[in-house]
Amino acid sequence: MSKSLKRVSKALAEAGLNITPLEMEAETRTAQQAADAAGCALDQIAKSVIFAGQSSGQAILFITAGGNQVDSDKASTVAGEPLGKADAALIRAQTGFAIGGVSPVGHLNPIRAFIDPRLLEFDEIFAAAGTPRHIFPIAPDKLLAISGAQVSDFTRLSK
Repeated sequence: MSKSLKRVSKALAEAGLNITPLEMEAETRTAQQAADAAGCALDQIAKSVIFAGQSSGQAILFITAGGNQVDSDKASTVAGEPLGKADAALIRAQTGFAIGGVSPVGHLNPIRAFIDPRLLEFDEIFAAAGTPRHIFPIAPDKLLAISGAQVSDFTRLSK
C-alpha cells in the first residue's frame, strides 16, 4: 500500500469512519474516469482542485463536483486573495499527493479548503484516495466535516 493511500485510510479511520478505499481496474485521474469506474453520476465525484494563493504562497483546496469547474474570479473572492496555478512541487509539498491522486483528506500539512454545494445534494460521493487508481465513497456531510472545508460558491458548469 502506498504512503499516500495509507494517509487517506488513516485520516478516515481517525475520523471514526469505517471506509475502505476502493482500487479501480482503470485509472481515476479525471472526474469522468472516476465516475465511470464508480458507476455514478459525474457530479458525484469530488474533484480536488488546488490553486496557489498569490499573497499567502499557500496551496488552497477547492473540492468541486465533477461536472463543475472552478471559476477563478469567484474562487479568488472566496479565498480572499488572488489565485494562480499551483505547480506540482507546491501541491506535493503541501498535501503530500501527486497530481491525479490528490485526496481531500490525509494531507501532510493543514490546508484551507472550500467545497462546492453541489456535492451536498447527494447521499454518497466519491473522492480520490491518494493514488490514480483509488477512490473512496463517503457521505458529503462527513467529507465536509473531516476536510474542514467551507461551503462556498466558486464554480461554473464545465463546457
